[in-house]
Amino acid sequence: MRNLFDCGYPCPCGFFGDPVKPCTCSAATVTKYQKRISGPMLDRIDIHVEVPRVDYQKLSNDRLGESSAAIRARVQAARQRQLERFNSPTILCNADMRIAEVRQFCKLDDASDNLMRAAMSQLNLSARAYHRILKLSRTIADLAGSEQIQTPHLAEALQYRPKGVSV
Repeated sequence: MRNLFDCGYPCPCGFFGDPVKPCTCSAATVTKYQKRISGPMLDRIDIHVEVPRVDYQKLSNDRLGESSAAIRARVQAARQRQLERFNSPTILCNADMRIAEVRQFCKLDDASDNLMRAAMSQLNLSARAYHRILKLSRTIADLAGSEQIQTPHLAEALQYRPKGVSV
């Protein structure tokens, strides 16, 4: 797990989880190092993504991903949906939603509700984490052009929670 305060290093030597170079830290050292950020602080970070080493073949490959222009258009369309949804001078995007708006605009179908119930139980999520996951799910749905939060949107939001940390 990499975090904000240690320049992206997952442990003191910097190689914990690296597929090429072995970590020289003890398990206790890694655990202590990774717990330097408290659960409540981690709870306020919506997206946690581990970025592994990229090998040469992938970097030198001619295959192109989605263009910046296409991504920009998708983000602009999602932001426009949010502006129209809220039609409010104080709530401009999903991140600005309060609990009342989360309840109104982040309703889950039965399958998604079951997934969220299981996640709350298994990951020991706080109320703050619950609402942040719903807001992020709403944003993922907006980026996908979906009017409703669907199970894949919720599953994607859940996978951005920090690994191995109960907050």
